Amino acid sequence: MDEALIRSLTPSVLTVLVRRGADFAAAEDAVQEALVEAVRGWADDPPRDPKGWLVTVAWRRFLDAARADTARRRREDRVEEEPAPGPAPDVDDTLQLYFLCAHPSLTPSSAVALTLRAVGGLTTRQIARAYLVPEATMAQRISRAKRTVSGVRFDRPGDVATVLRVLYLVFNEGYSGDVDLAAEAIRLTRQLAASVDHPEVAGLLALMLLHHARRAARTAPDGSLVPLAEQDRGRWDTASIAEGVAILQAALARDRLGEFQAQAAIAALHADAPTAGETDWVQIVEWYDELARLTGSPVVRLNRAVAVGEADGPRAGLAALAGLDEALPRYTAVAAYLHERDGDLDRAARLYAEAARKASDLAERDHLTRRAARLNSRRRAAR
Repeated sequence: MDEALIRSLTPSVLTVLVRRGADFAAAEDAVQEALVEAVRGWADDPPRDPKGWLVTVAWRRFLDAARADTARRRREDRVEEEPAPGPAPDVDDTLQLYFLCAHPSLTPSSAVALTLRAVGGLTTRQIARAYLVPEATMAQRISRAKRTVSGVRFDRPGDVATVLRVLYLVFNEGYSGDVDLAAEAIRLTRQLAASVDHPEVAGLLALMLLHHARRAARTAPDGSLVPLAEQDRGRWDTASIAEGVAILQAALARDRLGEFQAQAAIAALHADAPTAGETDWVQIVEWYDELARLTGSPVVRLNRAVAVGEADGPRAGLAALAGLDEALPRYTAVAAYLHERDGDLDRAARLYAEAARKASDLAERDHLTRRAARLNSRRRAAR
């Protein structure tokens, strides 16, 4: 059976049921039952209209469940709405499902899980493995999310910005378990871009493609992190870079700048440099200025300090860092790098070691520990 086809049809089938009056949880259960029946029967006798088949079977399963309910009037109203046999309307309501899964009443983790389940078509087990949590824990999280949105109707415009934040969270989870969440986020964002004409959707897709293009070069054979300046650029995916740049240029031409377009512009400048030494840091600083204006984020200003250090020297970078909160994530690592660039190896080594103790990610912790050890070795050799 064509798993890619099933996953692409699942959200639109689910949306049809919800539009016809089924609450989200019951509709999702009915669609899953229809998918089980498809697995059993399609291999030997595939339908000519897969979507229509799934809609018909899922609606019947929903009605079977509804008939057990005591509310006869609501049940009879739904029975009267049963679709007539024939091809399903070729209408993609997936966008509405994105908005539902990114409902503001959900926590970010619940919105991500529900999006992967309802829009992405992943199983609870796959999502649990990707997030390295027990399947029962993820099942409870998804069940709570479904209950939260069960009473929500598709009668209000959705918030594209919220949907984009959820998809970006999915992308940043990267890869773990048997599901490549970065690739899944790109697939879902492509689907969203096909449903809505919005420059920030294009900006996010471009950003994902440009970051994902460097994936193969980010780690050494032993699993250790490779900083951007030290990556083998011959291992970057040039096709993804070209696609990301083209999408970004089309979005920027619309003159409706948003934070994802600005981030993508920074990523494009890195991708465009043949070597680390040829990076246009001056222009990157200018894009960080735009991004800081758009977001007001102290994390953006922290990254800007690194860019200033590259464009105007480490002293200028340290000056840009001085006004920021030292409790910011990665603040200590950035300070260590800039002090190393400035030649203060003693202070840089101490800061690298401190940053390693604060790091929550094992690979990053090992990377920072090695930086500290390398500087300590240089100091001892210089004595």
